[in-house]
Amino acid sequence: MKRLNPSPTELFISFFAFSALFLIPSTSAQTCRTACGKQSLRYPFGSGPGCGDPRYQSRTTCDEAQQELTLTTHTGCYPVTAIDYAAQVIYISDPTMSTCACSQDSRGFGLDWDAPFSIHDNTIFALLDCSTSTSPIYGPAAPGNSTSSSSSSSSPLCDAEGTSICSFLYSCHAISMMNQPISSCCVYTPVDLGPAYEMDLGKLKCSSYSAFYSFDGQELDPDRWKYGIALKYKFNVYNEYPSSCAQCERSGGACGYGGAYDTFVCSCPESGLNTTSDCFFVASSLSEAPGHILAPHTGALLHSVVSILSLVMIRAP
Repeated sequence: MKRLNPSPTELFISFFAFSALFLIPSTSAQTCRTACGKQSLRYPFGSGPGCGDPRYQSRTTCDEAQQELTLTTHTGCYPVTAIDYAAQVIYISDPTMSTCACSQDSRGFGLDWDAPFSIHDNTIFALLDCSTSTSPIYGPAAPGNSTSSSSSSSSPLCDAEGTSICSFLYSCHAISMMNQPISSCCVYTPVDLGPAYEMDLGKLKCSSYSAFYSFDGQELDPDRWKYGIALKYKFNVYNEYPSSCAQCERSGGACGYGGAYDTFVCSCPESGLNTTSDCFFVASSLSEAPGHILAPHTGALLHSVVSILSLVMIRAP
């Protein structure tokens, strides 16, 4: 008569076949990290494909070679120098812009029209070495018409209160080497630029620009100003931090996304697992192969399966 009770080996095989049902192939082969070099990474920023928010992933990437977070727009690539997560502000630098320490020809700056960023109100742009005879920023005349080169000419494209800023910038040795009058400087502000302004220096007939977001308490010393560009960002239309992402980050994970609909994924760097909840239960669950998404409560389910099979094996003859 055939024995109905399964052997321990058969139970062992059945256990792994059953547990495999709870493993779903990962939508991202790359494990998300919580830092890029010295810069900590939190939502909406990520370390690579499938990490952070999909709207930001194509625009802010971690340079593996330089270990540096980089913002990319149609005008160039810009190193991220800092992120203020509390204020939702990202700070970038433009290697081609002029500062008090170095003057050079610049490419200009612009944000993509669909970028999830806008220029922070504190950012001040100063156009340098502009042609006072051909630049459209001077005088009320339309581009192409003759304009007055007089420094007293008022232009709606320039901030009238920015004359002192131009004076301080042109007092810098590096910028003074341009050998241009202060009248060739024009101060722009975000209210003029708008969230997706195209600062085309070629069309504006300016050879360079400078930008800073803080006087650092030293309004009279341009050497101490914080040079760079500050950009604001939002989490979503309501600017609400996703609760699932907050739970993931509290558990030591990094927020990501995957699948055809970019659904939420919590990447656990220490275990190499991607989950749909958080990393708390991963540490206490059975060790699984990297490159898989562990479904919610899988650890508890597998634990129950092990317990049941253990009782069956004990009672088996």
